[in-house]
Amino acid sequence: MSNKKSEAILLVGGRGTRLAPLTDAIAKPMLPVGGVPFIAHQIAQAQAAGIHKIILATSYLAQTFTDYFGDGSDFGVELIYAVEETALGTGGAIRNAAEFLSGAPDSSIVIFNGDVLSGHDLPGQIKAHESSNADVTLYLTQVKDARAYGCVPCDQSGRVLDFLEKMENPVTDLINAGCYIFKRSIIDQIPANKVVSVERETFPQLLKSGANIRGFIDNSYWLDVGTPQALLTASRDLVLGKISSPAVVNQIKDCVISPTATIDATAKISGGATIGDLVTVAADVEIIGSIISSGSQIAANSQIKNSILGRSVKVGVSAQIFGSVLADEEKIAENTILRQETGLF
Repeated sequence: MSNKKSEAILLVGGRGTRLAPLTDAIAKPMLPVGGVPFIAHQIAQAQAAGIHKIILATSYLAQTFTDYFGDGSDFGVELIYAVEETALGTGGAIRNAAEFLSGAPDSSIVIFNGDVLSGHDLPGQIKAHESSNADVTLYLTQVKDARAYGCVPCDQSGRVLDFLEKMENPVTDLINAGCYIFKRSIIDQIPANKVVSVERETFPQLLKSGANIRGFIDNSYWLDVGTPQALLTASRDLVLGKISSPAVVNQIKDCVISPTATIDATAKISGGATIGDLVTVAADVEIIGSIISSGSQIAANSQIKNSILGRSVKVGVSAQIFGSVLADEEKIAENTILRQETGLF
């Protein structure tokens, strides 16, 4: 791979309010999905595409990234952290992170949105960007109902015609899927130290100026992991093989179990469930399609289905937890039956 496509920026500064209380003490992209922090899948996807240097544009709880990933050497990449003192928006974050890029003005910089899980052809997107000499190439995907998204109409050649906000009657089913290839010189045009939205300001301004903005259409797996339901879906889909990721490890049949977890031989774990580090699962427990975060303790005869348990949760004997989200260190008394209105169940 040429040096033109060896760098990326990963936007991971968001607060993740829709995922509270899970994000009260951990950044959204660090939540466990498929047994590892969510952004481990994006880092693995970038590395598989030949990207060796990734700048993490962080803001909220920035230290949680550094503590886990360090300099990236254990993950086969060089990681650099661009910390925003105050949130700068997507465009401002890209511009802030660009200070750490080393590529030439015409080099290709991959930008990942930190809450999208996709199986799209990233090397193909990079190739299309460079072969068309585009200023920006957007990964676009088709959805059945585009009303919840901004849509991006293109002409027959793939040139982007407009960026449209959410509307009741979308003019196209193509939406911005959250991975861009920028020519380095275009990033340098974004104002520094200023709040800028790449979607609402940068892209429309580039179109008005006649820039060559292309769409790369790919209808592979795509999911915006911004809600508890989507987080759980993404995790199960990774474990069950609906989308593949080199970051998924420690798989045992249809579940992922950390080697540091202690699981009683009579426990039943299935349905794409993941069991984190230092979790203990006692006798006759049943866990189906759930995320059990590190340090949690599940007492005997409990049943957990389609739920997300934060770190160091304690579940009492014979408790039943269905479709629920539990914050870090929450305690569930024995014989409790818990069913929340989360849309998980």
